[in-house]
Amino acid sequence: MRRDTTDENLKRQIMGREVVVAITEGRLDFGTWERIFYGEFDGRMKKRVLVKIIGE
Repeated sequence: MRRDTTDENLKRQIMGREVVVAITEGRLDFGTWERIFYGEFDGRMKKRVLVKIIGE
């Protein structure tokens, strides 16, 4: 039986699914109030993480 995922899909649209973070001298470069939060809305569905490094 297929479950309804409308709620999870709407939350993902509002929260976004990407984050861009600067790295300076090998460390995450956050501003005073910046943080990264992970919201799990799909339960135990299989996930994938993609890290893309751009720059020098």
